[in-house]
Amino acid sequence: MLVHQDILALRFPADAHEVVSVRHRLRDWLRSGGLSEDEANDLVLAVSEAVNNSVEHAFPGSARGTVEVRARVDPDGSVEVDVTDDGQWRVPPPALTMRGRGLLLMRESVDEVEIRRSASGTTVRLRRGRSPVVPAARASSECDVQVHETSSGVVAVVRGNVPREAGPFLRRTLIAAARGGTVPLTIDLSGLGDERSGVEQALRAVADALRSAGNRLTVRTV
Repeated sequence: MLVHQDILALRFPADAHEVVSVRHRLRDWLRSGGLSEDEANDLVLAVSEAVNNSVEHAFPGSARGTVEVRARVDPDGSVEVDVTDDGQWRVPPPALTMRGRGLLLMRESVDEVEIRRSASGTTVRLRRGRSPVVPAARASSECDVQVHETSSGVVAVVRGNVPREAGPFLRRTLIAAARGGTVPLTIDLSGLGDERSGVEQALRAVADALRSAGNRLTVRTV
């Protein structure tokens, strides 16, 4: 395991016993880089879920492989972490299994989750910005989201204004409704107010989450 000033590079066997050590090394590196306790906790949680997914699901049967964690600090202060294995990605089932919960936790904990699949392995890229987080109470007061379960998935009805600062709240709420992307989601935007600058980024993140899990997003505007 090698540690550099602005880059953390870890390579280890795909073994559940390695996860605790990875968590400690990553947390120490994040805190030494000036991240707050909350920022570090969010990233450690997301990376842990990605590593656990590789250890538990990428290597079926008696197959063995390796996992790499590579973290870096971007010029804007945000942190980007790649979790790479040389196994095979398996799409999470539509039911809310523990694997579905792991994907949900990743997407709730960081700003961006990108999954890259290839014949040689899978890379999960996690990104967490350093900008101040808007308190949930303030953000949630800008819009109202009602979630309804149906036989074919989940419907989320968004009403009121969604300014830019309410975008993260909307993103987290919709991703939670879709259970990290493992459940088909329909979003009803017919009740939006005039202020809607926070909607586009939230929808893009939710669409990415659903696509990664093999599902599609449906948006209603009328």
